[in-house]
Amino acid sequence: MGMKTIVPCIYLFSGQAVAGFKETNVFECKDVKELAGFYSDNGADEILVFDLSSDDTSHEEAISNIKNICTTAEVPVMAAGNIKRMEDVKKLIYAGCAKAVLNFSKPSNVELLEEVSKKFGREKIAVCIAKKEEFTDHQAMIEEYASQVICLKEILQEEVRSVSGISILLLCDRMEEEQVIAALQSEAVDGVTGAWVSALDAQLMQLKRTCKENGISVNTFESEIPWSQFKTNSDGMVPVIVQDYRTEEVLMLAYMNEEAFDTTLATGKMTYWSRSRDELWTKGLTSGHVQYVKSLTIDCDRDTILARVSQVGAACHTGNRTCFFQELVKKEYDDTNPLRVFQNVYDVIMDRKIHPKDGSYTNYLFDKGVDKILKKVGEECTEIVIAAKNPDKEEIKYEISDFLYHVMVLMAEKGVTWEDITAELAHRS
Repeated sequence: MGMKTIVPCIYLFSGQAVAGFKETNVFECKDVKELAGFYSDNGADEILVFDLSSDDTSHEEAISNIKNICTTAEVPVMAAGNIKRMEDVKKLIYAGCAKAVLNFSKPSNVELLEEVSKKFGREKIAVCIAKKEEFTDHQAMIEEYASQVICLKEILQEEVRSVSGISILLLCDRMEEEQVIAALQSEAVDGVTGAWVSALDAQLMQLKRTCKENGISVNTFESEIPWSQFKTNSDGMVPVIVQDYRTEEVLMLAYMNEEAFDTTLATGKMTYWSRSRDELWTKGLTSGHVQYVKSLTIDCDRDTILARVSQVGAACHTGNRTCFFQELVKKEYDDTNPLRVFQNVYDVIMDRKIHPKDGSYTNYLFDKGVDKILKKVGEECTEIVIAAKNPDKEEIKYEISDFLYHVMVLMAEKGVTWEDITAELAHRS
C-alpha cells in the first residue's frame, strides 16, 4: 500500500470559497488565501481548487485567486474547472499549480488531453470523471497522458481500479470520518478530497494518526531519533529554541517533556510543558497565536531542540513578534544578510510611498508615475550591459545595485513584495 494523501478542496466562486458545487453560500473562511494557508499548516498533503466561474472575466479573476492560493500554500495545488483550451491550462501551470485537471464530462477536454500532456508533461495533468464510461471509453489515452484520476462519485474508484493501476483521488463529500478511513484502507483509493477533509474543524493530523493506527501509510511527523535518546535536564525536559522558518528570527525559548514532544508530533502544532503552571501547553490554544511545525532539529549533544515554525501573530505574551526585543548591548555593524537588506530597503521605499518626504528621489519617482519608473529600470538595464564589458567588477556591482533599487520602486508601485518574488522563485526551483 503506497502513501495515501489527504486533499482539502476549495470551491472558488466570485473570488470567495463557497460550500460546494452549485453552491453560493460562502464558506466559513471566505478568504481563499487564508484558507489555503490554514489547510497547508494543518496537515493537508495537497489542495484541490475547483474554479466555479461561469464566464471568461470571472475565470480570469479565478486565475488570479488561484495564483494567490499557490503562493500561500506550501503544498502542491491542483486546479479544475472552466478549462476550455490550451491557454487555460497554461495559465494554471504558470500560476503555480502542480496539476491542471480536465473534466472528462466535456468532449472538448477529452480532445485537449494529449495536446496539454505533451506540452506540460503527464505529471502535470489529471482528469476528473463522473461516470465509469468517461474513463473506460478513453482508458488508453488517460493512462498515457494523465497521472491521476479524480472520481467525483463513490463506487467509481472500484470500477476504475478493477481495470487500471492509475492513481485515484476520491471525492468523498457525503462521508464521515469512519467512512473516510475505510476509503483510505481500500486498495482502490490513493487519496481523498471533498467536504469532510475540507471542514475547518477537521483534525487532519489526528485523522492521519488514526490512519497510521489502522495500518494506512500517510505523511505524518515522525522523529528520526526517539525521545529516550535525548539528554534531558533534571526535570526530564529539553529546551526548545523557536525560530521563524521564513526570516530565521529567533522567537522564543520554551521547554518540552516527552508528552509535549509526542503531542507536537501528533498535532503538528508546537506544544510545550509550562513550568510555571505545571501543565501541557499548546502555543496559541487560547490566543490563536499558533506555531505550526516546519522542522525540528536536535543539536550535537542531543540536549536542545531547534524548532522552525510558521508563527501566527505574536510569539511573545507582551504582543511583540519575538520575546527577544529588549536590547542590552549592541555594537554597530552592517547587516549584509541578502534577504534582510532587500527587505529593509523595500520597507524604506514603501515608507516613502506612504509618508512622502520633501527632496526624496524615491518620492520624485512615485510622483512621476510608472512610466518614469519603467524608463529608469530600462536605463539601468543598459548600464549593466555596458558595465559588464568592463573587467572591473566594481562598476557592475554599482550598476546592479542601482537596477535593484529601481526594480524595488517598481515593485512598491505595483504592490509586489519580496515574499511574492521569493515564493515565485521557490516554485521554479
